[in-house]
Amino acid sequence: MRISMLASGLGWGLMLLLALPVAAQPDEAKTRKKFEARFPTAKIEQFNRTPFAGLYEVVFDGQVVYTDDKLNYLITGNLFDLRQAEERNLTRERRDQIASGGLVKAQLNAVKRVRGNGKRVIYTFEDPNCGYCKSLHKELNKMTDVTIYTFLLPILSADSVEKSKAVWCAKDRAKLWDDLMTNVVVPSNAPKNCATPIDDNQALAKRFGVRGTPAVYLATGQQIGGFLSVTELEEALTTTR
Repeated sequence: MRISMLASGLGWGLMLLLALPVAAQPDEAKTRKKFEARFPTAKIEQFNRTPFAGLYEVVFDGQVVYTDDKLNYLITGNLFDLRQAEERNLTRERRDQIASGGLVKAQLNAVKRVRGNGKRVIYTFEDPNCGYCKSLHKELNKMTDVTIYTFLLPILSADSVEKSKAVWCAKDRAKLWDDLMTNVVVPSNAPKNCATPIDDNQALAKRFGVRGTPAVYLATGQQIGGFLSVTELEEALTTTR
């Protein structure tokens, strides 16, 4: 059975109401080998012990699941740590960490715009023909001291692909993207035959579960929504965990 099918088939979340004491656990490498033997097609990215006895975290294809040391169970859903006064969603934290690393690694595949000192960072996935993306663009242009990385994600039409190619192949990508999103027509002679990262951007979006545009992420890897006003964007940057 494929791991993705098994994980989705379980379809239930895990919450630990009491933290289990960390006891002596089997060797992590041996448990990983058992997992790889059981699921030979799974491309495991990380295999880590959790703070709870006999429970392991497995990361594959951007997903986070859990298994016991004997591989009797595979668990999907959110793992909560209730040992502190304020509960922690450990699964969400790990997913955000994974997303953050993936976004940083893929920065060269994005159109980069710097406003002011550029200290704050926002990532977006956008389609050039997306109305909400155009509205988001206007809100982003109201911000200062921010660096915006936009991954071109043409999913609406063949024309979206052509416009995305024109933006990426332009001498000044940021300017053409700004022009395009403020309803300036792409020049008919704009080059569109250079190598583009569109396929990589689509793979990244799939990894994150992005199914529509726009999608907005913070540097922490936290997805904060689709279209957001400048007020909502500023609040998210201020209150990010």
